[in-house]
Amino acid sequence: MSIATKTGDRGTTGLMYGHRVPKNHARVEACGTLDELNSALGLARATASHEFVATNLLWIQQRMVEVMGEVGVLPPDLPRYAKDGHRLVTPELTARLDALVKEIEAQKISFAGWATPGATQHSAALDLARTVCRRAERRVYDLHADGGLPNGEILIYLNRLSDLLWLFARWVESK
Repeated sequence: MSIATKTGDRGTTGLMYGHRVPKNHARVEACGTLDELNSALGLARATASHEFVATNLLWIQQRMVEVMGEVGVLPPDLPRYAKDGHRLVTPELTARLDALVKEIEAQKISFAGWATPGATQHSAALDLARTVCRRAERRVYDLHADGGLPNGEILIYLNRLSDLLWLFARWVESK
């Protein structure tokens, strides 16, 4: 089967379970921005200068697939999605990010120069991922505020992720 299915040639795209929506639908905007975030995380991981950051970024990327999956499902289909064995975003995922935040903050890293990204390629890539994460958070919030995304934990997860990415960038600069 070709990647060029031509099913989107008229401005719609497919969601899970056969639903089609316009390509500018809020759900598609949110999923697209989450996809950009995953790519930005990949760039940050590819430029990683420290195994600690690279390992954690890989774990986060693997969770992003789960986040995108849940966001890509219409609310009436969420029970089926879960029954089919797909993971939903839970407080436990956020707790892992909270633990990393605490671990880094305990090291008393420097925040000098934080407002000007680019001290290193790796920290610049982390700051880029952070800003894409903030945009994804806004897109997901729009979907949530309109009732299209019942799981508010996704917003908490993305908020914590952007905090963690900021800390990773400062940690890398401090090293």
